[in-house]
Amino acid sequence: MGDPEAARQEDMSMGEEIERRFLVAGEVPDGSTLRTERIEQGYLPLDVAGAEVRVRRRGGQVLMTVKGGTGLVRTECEEPIPPALFDALWPLTEAARVAKERRTVALAGGRTAEVDDFWGRLAGLVMAEVEFETAEAAHAFRPPSWFGREVTDDARYQNRSLARGEGVPESAGPDVGDGS
Repeated sequence: MGDPEAARQEDMSMGEEIERRFLVAGEVPDGSTLRTERIEQGYLPLDVAGAEVRVRRRGGQVLMTVKGGTGLVRTECEEPIPPALFDALWPLTEAARVAKERRTVALAGGRTAEVDDFWGRLAGLVMAEVEFETAEAAHAFRPPSWFGREVTDDARYQNRSLARGEGVPESAGPDVGDGS
């Protein structure tokens, strides 16, 4: 058959990653933030087999990302694009935009979490995401006490839905809403 580790590395090089996403219930511990960046992203009005295509301003970069997949595994390909292309595509995203501040936060064991504090019409929604190398590592992960309840199912991939103004998905639970 072949080397499973080599196959996993090949999958990772094609953009496959495993993630879990949680709602953050409390304050991030002082001193745990490694970096902070402002992100503005907009989703292009495409609906191709569940894939999302977004353009993003992040720090001094402009990027295009194509992402798809469900459950814990998704594929994602992100590439820098020329500023002129970003400027041409940005108006097409007017109906589906998200603005947030992202803090990268240190966790135990050398892991990090990306904590997104949304603003604008999603002000008050805070989500944290931790990425893993394997499904086993994702299932074995025990979040720190400041994490809130986990967002389930495909609610993990709802930035585009939020950006379109569709609100927090039902699978996030009845106690979660804008401003929670």
